[in-house]
Amino acid sequence: AFDDLPGAGKPLAGERAPYDEQWWLREKMVRESLSYLPPSLALRKEADDARAAAASARTEREVRRIVAEINEKIAEAIRTPPAGPPHNLVPFDAEEIVREWREALRRRL
Repeated sequence: AFDDLPGAGKPLAGERAPYDEQWWLREKMVRESLSYLPPSLALRKEADDARAAAASARTEREVRRIVAEINEKIAEAIRTPPAGPPHNLVPFDAEEIVREWREALRRRL
């Protein structure tokens, strides 16, 4: 009845590790590629990723869209702070990001 289970005949993962009551939760998060970050830290990471995405965008319109989307999320987090440590974010200056993007584009050409 148990012959076809995954890992049959193999040692249990974490067998020698100290006991942790939430081992199953950690494994599920790894299996399903879920974030370990509290929402406030996840927003910080998303803001960093958005800035990088804006820097590598193909068009100015795309830069503005990326900045507008993250600014909307940051504004919501300022109105209703998410769980976790303070995010310390302020909305990006869209004109400054566009200016940086244009300068980078000029250097590439």
